[in-house]
Amino acid sequence: MNLRRPCVMVFAGLDPSGGAGIQADIEAISAMGGHALPIVTTLTVQDNDRVFAVHAVDAAIVHQQAQALMSKLSIAAIKIGIVGSHENAAVIADIIQTLRINQPDLPVVLDPVLASGHGDALARENAVQMLEPLRSLATLITPNLPEAAALSDGTNALEQQLVHLLSDSTHVLIKGGHGDGDEVVNRWFTGSRHRSWHWPRMPGEFHGSGCTLASAIAACLACGQTMETALNDAQAFTQHSLGHAYAIADGQLIPCRTQERT
Repeated sequence: MNLRRPCVMVFAGLDPSGGAGIQADIEAISAMGGHALPIVTTLTVQDNDRVFAVHAVDAAIVHQQAQALMSKLSIAAIKIGIVGSHENAAVIADIIQTLRINQPDLPVVLDPVLASGHGDALARENAVQMLEPLRSLATLITPNLPEAAALSDGTNALEQQLVHLLSDSTHVLIKGGHGDGDEVVNRWFTGSRHRSWHWPRMPGEFHGSGCTLASAIAACLACGQTMETALNDAQAFTQHSLGHAYAIADGQLIPCRTQERT
């Protein structure tokens, strides 16, 4: 008997180094029990350290790919990474709204990737403005510390960040990888609830850790987990993938997302 896996529609960029973006999404979703439906929004020119150029895919092509999938497949969750252009953001927003006519609780995980780990731009347009149509549609938004500040008019005050972020999304996971200290503290906020996870900080730098986490969460939600359980399991998987990371060249390591947790 063939088992049917839940499908996660992914909108993200293509990283030719294979460390981040669509490839990271596919691997993480598969490892967590889902099946990725990858729709490339952006073609990038990059290696495992630096981004040299970005080229947005035509919005009509993004729309056509999604429509073909929606006409046959059941979509259990959506994960959004780099959107590439305002036009692509509008198309993705329309797709979410269409799917939610019959699936009002469809989970949408938005990873607001504003720049590479080295600060290289990942869009030719203003990335914060580009995400505006999607923020109010996200079930969960997963910014790192610089992204949380950028999405909150530049403030570093947590209370003010939450006012901005929770006015859009029901759930916020602020990742602490860009912080200091021996531990990475990831903090989840929703309504009056708050929970923190403390993870040992791994030595080295990693390419695609944020993609890994967001996609793993989306897969867990697609499999029917509650938000808290999905956050817990996806973080444990991501930590495991970082602990087994490997090198393809000097510079950032690649998380090993194909090795399932034991």
